Amino acid sequence: MQKIIGVTEMQRRFRSVFDEVSHARIPYILTRGSRAEAALIPYEEYLRFAAWKESSILSRFDDLMARMAEYNADVSDEELKKDIEAALADKR
Repeated sequence: MQKIIGVTEMQRRFRSVFDEVSHARIPYILTRGSRAEAALIPYEEYLRFAAWKESSILSRFDDLMARMAEYNADVSDEELKKDIEAALADKR
């Protein structure tokens, strides 16, 4: 179960909050005023999130590459070379 704490209260209770997060594995939502601004979570959870985010990005990139390959399947290397040369000529 997560807890919510204001930034000022967090400053006063940092050590106890840090211990709850790192030892009891209780995540905290940090607020400024009444608005949530950040989260304090155990490091292992952060590592899982970072790995999930990276795999999600790589999966989207793989999907994009597959769509591009399908879209360009009928384009020969020679046609591609001519298109690149034309684009470079237009820049000059």
